[in-house]
Amino acid sequence: MLPYFLIAGLTAVLTYSYLWARLERRDAALAVRRLAVAERQKSERGPRRPLLQNAGEARGRLTARLMECIKLRESAARLLETAALKWGPPGLLHRSLGLFLGVFAMVTLGLGNSLPLLALGAASAAAMLPVMYARRAAGKRVAAFEEQFPDCLEFISRSMRAGHAFSVALDMAHREFGEPLSSEFRRAFEEQKLGQPLDIVLRKLAIRMPSMDAQFFVSAVLMQKRTGGNLAELLDKLAVIIRERFKLRARIRTVSAQGLMSGRILSSIPVGVAALMFVMNPKYARFFVDDPVGHQLLAAGLGLQVVGYLIIRKIVTIET
Repeated sequence: MLPYFLIAGLTAVLTYSYLWARLERRDAALAVRRLAVAERQKSERGPRRPLLQNAGEARGRLTARLMECIKLRESAARLLETAALKWGPPGLLHRSLGLFLGVFAMVTLGLGNSLPLLALGAASAAAMLPVMYARRAAGKRVAAFEEQFPDCLEFISRSMRAGHAFSVALDMAHREFGEPLSSEFRRAFEEQKLGQPLDIVLRKLAIRMPSMDAQFFVSAVLMQKRTGGNLAELLDKLAVIIRERFKLRARIRTVSAQGLMSGRILSSIPVGVAALMFVMNPKYARFFVDDPVGHQLLAAGLGLQVVGYLIIRKIVTIET
């Protein structure tokens, strides 16, 4: 069984390498043709708009095409952008595939291919680690952004009252605050400085930072731009609202902590009972290890236990 696995793995790697090299050559030729056409148009008609939007297409990858086919490239790029990770969607997929193949090979070789389902489950869990890491990094970054945001709104309000324009206030804000707010506002200021409209810049900021506070900020600024009014006063009120939301969120976490702890205790009881069974009566407990029916019952019990914990967590989680 092991030689077949090695042959299949080697075949997959060689096929992937061949397709990757072929796509690279085709994309390079396409990029050269586009540059030649652009140079010819530039010489005939004068300066033309740079082909910035085609830069990513000239660096096409097989994994990028695959993610586009399964409609995951955009969501992966948004997640990595929020987490400030420079992997790119293909890099995320490469890491997941590498961990999947590595863990599958390690478990298969270590157990002599006696438990293929266990190897497949462990490899699938390992493949999810890059995604989980990116989501955790994105959550921490959004939380840090929200923590700095009320002070930043008050700073922008004071800057505008002092006579500065809104774009200048953004530039001053990214100089005064730390990460991640500094980098996000610096990017917004530079995008506007390069000629992008303010509404597009702010909407891109809200996409990079999927926070309700950022949505409030973008809506307030765009509404003030269309209807007029005192933006400085509006930002002060928005800062007060965000701080009140923080207080409400803290109270909700305090109230729901008891329910979450109860769910964790209920989920740990079967594990403790199983450990006691293996210690007190190992012959009775070996049924779940030696018998195939015991494997099915153990898998069903673990699955139901996970589902129950997720339901309890969903119940005690309140959106604020």
